[in-house]
Parts: sequence; C-alpha cells; structure tokens
Amino acid sequence: MSKRNTYTDEFKTMIAELVLSGKPVKEVADEYSLSQSTVRGWVNKKAPIEVKGNITNLEEILKIKKENARLKEEVEIFKKSYGYIRHQVDPDNIYEIIKGNSDTHSIDTMCKVLDYPRSTYYDKQKEKPENKWKKENKKLQKDILEIYDESNKVYGAPKIREKLKEKGYKNISIKRVQRHMKKLGIRSIVVKKYRPNSTKKVYDEGENLLNRDFTTTKINEKWVADITYIHTQKDGWTYLASILDLHTQKIVGYSFSKTMDTSLVLRALDNAITTQRPSKGLIIHSDRGSQYTSKEYRKAVESKEFRLSYSAKGCPYDNACIESFHAVLKKECVYLNTFIDYNHARFVLFQYIEGFYNRKRIHSSINYMTPDKYESLCRAS
Repeated sequence: MSKRNTYTDEFKTMIAELVLSGKPVKEVADEYSLSQSTVRGWVNKKAPIEVKGNITNLEEILKIKKENARLKEEVEIFKKSYGYIRHQVDPDNIYEIIKGNSDTHSIDTMCKVLDYPRSTYYDKQKEKPENKWKKENKKLQKDILEIYDESNKVYGAPKIREKLKEKGYKNISIKRVQRHMKKLGIRSIVVKKYRPNSTKKVYDEGENLLNRDFTTTKINEKWVADITYIHTQKDGWTYLASILDLHTQKIVGYSFSKTMDTSLVLRALDNAITTQRPSKGLIIHSDRGSQYTSKEYRKAVESKEFRLSYSAKGCPYDNACIESFHAVLKKECVYLNTFIDYNHARFVLFQYIEGFYNRKRIHSSINYMTPDKYESLCRAS
C-alpha cells in the first residue's frame, strides 16, 4: 500500500494563517488531525507575527487578544442558540440554552448576552425535574443542533441520523429526527443556482478511458479533475481547480487563482501528487478544456506515467463526480457567503475543503465515513 500522504507548502501556510487569525492552536490541530507542535512549527516558519500600525507593545497586543476572546465567546453563544431563536424567542428555550452551556460559558455572560434575568434562571433551577421522556428529547435536540452546526448547517435528517447513531442512538428513525428538526426550525441549507456553460475550444485527440466507469478497487486508481468559477466583490471572477479521488471521494489536490490558465491546473496536479504520491498507471480524467489539453499539462501527466482520459465532446456526464463536488461546494459554501475579495474566498474555501469536506463531512457512498477516515482505513489495510 502507498505511503502516508504529506502536506503542501500552501496547506502549511493556510494552517498558520488560521492560527494567526485568532483560532487556538489546539482547535486547529484537532480539526485538521495534526499535532500541536506541528501547527506551532508551521506558524513560526511560514507566517511569523508582525507588529504593525498602532500596535507598538505587548500590553496593547494582550488587550486586543482579551477583547477578541470576549467577542468570540459572545458570538459562540449566539451560534449555539441560533436554531432556537431564529423564528421565535421562547423563554424556556433560552433557559435551556444557558443551562446546557453552563459548563463552557459563564452563566452571567450568557444571561447578559441573551437578555435573560439571572434571578429567573436561578429560580428555575429549583423547580421540579422534568420527566425522563422530556429529558431524553431535550438531549436529542441538543445533539441534533450540535451535529447540524458542525456540518455548517448543510446536513439533512439522513446524515444527522447517521451521526446520532455514532453517539449511541441505535434505533432512532429518520422520521423522529425530521420531527425534532421541524420543532427546532432547522433544515439542510442548500441554495441552487444556475451555472452557465462556458464556450471552450474542443480538443480532438485523447481517449475516454474512464467511460463513465466510476468504480474503483483502491485509492489513487482514478482521479477526476475540473475547474469552477467563484465570484468576489472586489476581484471579480476567481477560479478553483479541484482533483477528486473516486475511491475515497476526497479532494486530493486543488488550486485557487485569479486567472484561469494552465498554471492553475498544474498547481492542483502538483499538490495532489505531493500529498498522495500515486503509483504509475493512475487515470486522470477531465473535460476537454484548453487547460487540460495543453501541452504543458499533458506532458506533466505523462512524465509521471499516469494515463490521461477525456470526456466525450459536449458530454458533462462523463465527468459527473467532480461536477457533483463543485455543485455541493457551491450549495454548502459559496452561495452561503459573500466573498469580499480573493483572499477572503481563499481562506473560506480552505476551511471548507480541508477542514469540513475532507475531514468532517460524511458520505453515504463510503459507508457514512469522511473521505479522510476512509482513506486512512484503505492505507492501513
């Protein structure tokens, strides 16, 4: 079996930027399956702290950090309570939010932020305990909300049910999950949007080796590649080139740029090769866009003894799997954000692809595992 994958310089830099943006080292390490010492090393090497502007001494830096910590706590409180108060404000729900998060947040702070009297909260603590059924349902709703929030609000009842089963709810039905989601006022947030077809010069050569056979027997056997457009307010259209392993459904390489040229797909290819180190004979399938049919790209693929495969002319179904990923990316990430500029989009896309899609998002096609977990199992076998 192939060796463990490695990390690209771009990945290391993005991890460093996450920490420097204010995210705790431990949280970043846990989220991306890294050691804390590795994260700290990348921060020190890739993005050392620079003191600029009016921040001239340690006292001012510590003051800002303290204020950021306070603001982060308030935002976190609202985030956890959002599912309850989105459509209506129910005092009983507010009480349960404060009670349920009392181990992680200050009760006084939560009462202040949520405009809930402290005296009322402490009075309710003395009331008669709820019956067993109500307690179970409240715990279930809390777990549903936790899974929903961790999925960036994109999971529907089937996937939430699978995650609940991992938490110990062995016989829970989809209908019960749907019923509680309705009570909580939550649902899978996906936004469909029309995607115009681009006009590209058709490349006449090249075989369709894949021929819509998306089945695989091992990792790094068949990759599919494509480019998608992402709009930003300041920099206009930007471009994301992605490569997906059909066996694990993992995005093994990607590149983001302001220009859609051959270098875009070459960087995505190089990132995929660096992290996966595939053996010769790998099939890499794409459409017949000029970037993928260029001499530079074909030479880069063939020099590694990989096999090029191209969709039939005017037939997007031949590359349906990577098209499907980009559709999911748009629904679950792009259409839910308004990107200010290229750097803003770059930061959010990294968090979605590396932090969520590869490491947290479960897929029914791989037994409700994450791509990263499934790949690890394949490498260990």
